[in-house]
Amino acid sequence: MPTNPPPPTDLPGLIEAYASTGQAILDIGAMCKADEFDKPTQCPGWTVKDQISHIVALENLVAGGVEEEVEVPDYPWVTSDTKRFMERGVEARRKKSGHDVVEEWKRLYAKRMRQLRDTTVDPDAEVMGPLGPRPLRVLLEGRIADMWVHEQDLRQAVNWPGNLDSGGAAIFSTWVLDAFPKNLARRAEVPVGTSVILDVSGPVLAREGVRVVPGEGDKPFGERLFSGTTHVDDVDQVTGEIIPLPPGTTVSIQLSTSALTRRGAGRVPTDQLRYGVQGDEEIARRALDALTITP
Repeated sequence: MPTNPPPPTDLPGLIEAYASTGQAILDIGAMCKADEFDKPTQCPGWTVKDQISHIVALENLVAGGVEEEVEVPDYPWVTSDTKRFMERGVEARRKKSGHDVVEEWKRLYAKRMRQLRDTTVDPDAEVMGPLGPRPLRVLLEGRIADMWVHEQDLRQAVNWPGNLDSGGAAIFSTWVLDAFPKNLARRAEVPVGTSVILDVSGPVLAREGVRVVPGEGDKPFGERLFSGTTHVDDVDQVTGEIIPLPPGTTVSIQLSTSALTRRGAGRVPTDQLRYGVQGDEEIARRALDALTITP
């Protein structure tokens, strides 16, 4: 079911969500003392300064800048080509002070806002992003989600919670919930017939329910409970006979927006997450283990 508040989808709403997250990152960076830039965050291997460096590097590319040419050491958290690409902008700023990186973001953020508020911008025009061309509307939504997650990384590290009722929060919460049916069916290894309901208590309110049913090729399929198209039984594709689904269990999980998105971003393992369960606790754990959508 939709989140409340819903995620922005029109260009003015997306620009406002980008502005909110970008300003929050700037405010947090400006607040930090020199030694706070070295604080570790929940993103493996990255400090507070590294988080801001990553945001600057990617937004610089979106703004039309060039990618940094730098050799990335074989850090233990660099485990894929995508992560190596993301590390380049961070590595290029390792010798800069935290305040210098914040100043770089201050200038770049102002430039990005001028670009986005250009009245001639076409929301459906293809623009170049960090990973290739995308329609502006799609690219902007992705950049907001990524920046908002890293904003939350910063907030956790410096103990300054907030912005959990923002457009960025609604966008990323929606992404996690939209991926939940597939992730529950393919990753969680729960029995066919199992139903799992996520009740998100806010500040972004949401409710998503999924029942695992037989899919094509005997692969389990995650069927939304609140979509209006769910069914009770399956149908044999050869004979047309009704095949009753095995009796299953229903598990309800209650968690906050912060818990949903921290788990969805892969930042907090399930055994360290705060949540409530009605029903089978092992199924709940597996469902939450499968919630992550980040690489």
